[in-house]
This record gives sequence, structure tokens and C-alpha cells, in this order.
Amino acid sequence: MIQVYNTLTREKEPFKPLEKGKVKMYVCGPTVYNYIHIGNARSAVAFDTIRRYFEYRGYEVDYVSNFTDVDDKIIRTAKEHGVAAPEVAQKYIDAYFHDTEALEVRKATEHPRVMDNIPEIIAFIGALIEKGYAYESDGDVYYRTRKFKDYGKLSRISLDELAVGASNRLEEEENKKKEDPLDFALWKQAKEDEISWESPWGAGRPGWHIECSVMATKYLGETIDIHAGGQDLTFPHHENEIAQSEAKTGHPFARYWLHNGFVTMDDEKMSKSIGNVVLVHELIEQVDPQVIRFFMSTAHYRRPINYTEDALQEAATNLSRLRTAYQNALYRLEDAKDALADDAEELTDWDELKTLFVEKMDDDFNAANGITVVYDMAKKINVYSERAEVSQVVLENMTADFQELVSIFGIVLTQQEELLDEEVEALIEERNQARKDRDFQRADAIRDQLKEQGILLEDTPQGVRWRRGEVE
Repeated sequence: MIQVYNTLTREKEPFKPLEKGKVKMYVCGPTVYNYIHIGNARSAVAFDTIRRYFEYRGYEVDYVSNFTDVDDKIIRTAKEHGVAAPEVAQKYIDAYFHDTEALEVRKATEHPRVMDNIPEIIAFIGALIEKGYAYESDGDVYYRTRKFKDYGKLSRISLDELAVGASNRLEEEENKKKEDPLDFALWKQAKEDEISWESPWGAGRPGWHIECSVMATKYLGETIDIHAGGQDLTFPHHENEIAQSEAKTGHPFARYWLHNGFVTMDDEKMSKSIGNVVLVHELIEQVDPQVIRFFMSTAHYRRPINYTEDALQEAATNLSRLRTAYQNALYRLEDAKDALADDAEELTDWDELKTLFVEKMDDDFNAANGITVVYDMAKKINVYSERAEVSQVVLENMTADFQELVSIFGIVLTQQEELLDEEVEALIEERNQARKDRDFQRADAIRDQLKEQGILLEDTPQGVRWRRGEVE
């Protein structure tokens, strides 16, 4: 059974969905005012990997991830560029899909946008006012934080701690409109020349926290299985979502809360102020996107990961090992026997590795341990492929399973490497002839020449084969 670390309880718990065989999962998406950086991508990759594993284990996943397309940052960017806020949002939504598609992040079942859910947001806020959990003040609407008795249960931050911090901000203009400095905005009064919508409290736009409460409950129901996002969203965003949602519905909002770890750069937290933010839009033009995906998806989702050139190189090397093993198996399929006497023994050993993989991944989606088992599978493939005789039955099982397991990490193994161009084909033929003529100096020179072009040759008992690799 899958065990999930629940931020709400600070414990690993058996995953028991609301509906057998189905998972209702909501993941907080980006605020679309700029290209995403690899910290944003970490969340998208981590929960896409978890989604894929649920599906591998036979679950049907209803996966919803939103776009915040109304926000102070979006409005500020629009003003700086002299365009409308929706235009800014659409540009970066398109960019998000371009960048995450390169990282093999599959689209959600639904990608709701704030602008498309304004009537539902207004109705939700109205219900909170009717229940006494919210109030209007000079065109703004605020949530009465102290009225929700379980406030702080996710982040473990007490109201007393919050009150001490809020006491230092009493001079802020917004607090003059609040009953209590701890209250937070559900609806913001429109400012001049800003995008807004009419509401019972005047023209304005939603606060950030209300958006996810509305979209999660609208698309998945009043209680969902999993709510996920980055660690930085635990407080105040997710805490406020719980307060809003449970005050309105009277039911638990999410049964399991999952939070991914941060991405650091050379062991330093990413920050735009010090200029160490890496944009995915730029990175995928410089590095194989599959290497980036592999780097992020094979770390445990709750652990921080440190982005360095060395870490990317290590990911590239390990990914190459998997690709090579897969190509080795495909290569030997060409001369495989239909079946061999020891097939049952080989398949039993293989199935034990598959079982071990599930055991590791069932433990809170421990991708780091799971990929270690996949490395062992690659070794087994390589050893088996070196045998004088190989079985089609065994190799077809190995390649199908191997391809399926690495796809959980977002890695696509192709059936055939891209074709060599005519010049390289000619060089390989020339090298073959040079070896026949015992002109080993020329043969070695051709090997070195091809290596410089990223073409690695392997002399095997079955003949010369090639693969693309990193040039040292």
C-alpha cells in the first residue's frame, strides 16, 4: 500500500482515497507574470511524477492545477509594457506549456484560470459573509481569521505568534480597514486603471488565497484526496485555503497535504535580488530537457535539491546509462532466439526487481530509492545482453517494463536513435574496411573523429554498433 507523508499530521499514512481506485489531486500552479524558473518547475515535475506513479499503480487521477492570472505582479508587468493584464497572462501561460512540455510534464485534467471563475469566487465570498466568517470594509472583503478555531493546524503556527508579528504592522494602510490585523483579503477594491469586476461590494478583484479554494472545490468537490504545492505555500496560502474552504462547506478540505522541497543554486536559496534564478525557458535551449527532468524527478520530492553544473552532468551520465541499456536490449533482439531453457528463472529475477521498485516507490514516492532499483535493472539488461544467446521472450519483457518504469520519471526511451548522416555512415564503413585490412591506425583515427562528433562506437561480438554520448 502506498504510504504518504501528510504535512497536516507530520506522519506517513496509508493512502486511502475517497473513492476506490480514484485520486482527486489539486496542485497550486504558477502566477503567470514571467517565465517559470526551475523552482517552479520542481513542483510541476515532482507532482507529475507522483501522478504518473499513481497511474502505474492502477489509479485514475483527476489532476487539477490552476493559473493565477489576476495578481499585483501581473498588473505591474502589464503597466510596464503598456499592455492589458490578460495579454500578459496569456503570454506566460503559453510559455508555461511550452516549457513544461519540454520537461515531459503532462497537462492537468483541468487548468482553471481565475478570470474564468469570477462569478464562483464572488458567490463563495458571499457565503462566507453570510456565515459570519468574512466582512466588507470600504470596498474590500476580509476573512475573520480568529473565528476559524482550527487556524494554524497545517503550518503549526499559532494565532499568538501571528499576533506578535502583526503588531509590528499596525501602521500599514490596509490594517486600518481590518477588524483584526490577522484578517486577510478575500476581495480587493479596484484601483484606478486596474482590471476589475463588479461585485456586491463594488468593483474589484479576488485576493490570492480565495482563488484556489474556489477552483479546487469547483472541479474536485468539497473534500479532495490530495492538495499539493511547494513548501513555501504551506503558510499562509494553504493555511488560508483550509480556513476558507472548511468554514464554507463544514467539511475537511483535503485529506492529504503534500509539499515539495526547494531548489537551491550552489547551496544558496534562489533569489531574483541576487540574480541566481535560472529560467526554464532559457535552460532548455542549453541543456537536454530530458536531463533536466531526470535531475529533478529522481530526487525525493520532499528533499531540497541543489542545482549545479556537476549535478546536471551526473544526471546526464546516469540517463545515458539507462538509454544505453535499453539500446543494448533492442540491439540483441535482432538475433534473439524465440525462447531459451532458463527463461523462467530470468523472468523471476526480473519480477523481483519490479516488486522491489514498487516497494521503494510506495514509501512516500521515494524516487531516489526507486531509480536505484532501475539502475540495477539496467545492469541486469547489460549483463543479459552480453550473453552469446538471448531470448526474445526475456528481452521483450525487459524492454517493455524498463520503458514503463522510466516513463514514471518522465523519461522517453526511443526505439531507435536518430539516423546518422551519409558522411558518418561512410566513415563507419571505412573503419570496418580498415579493420579488415588490419590498418588499425586508420581505424582508431576514425573512431576518434566520430567521438569528437558525439558518436561512440562499440565493437561487440554481434558487430559494430553506435550510440550518441557526451564528448569527454
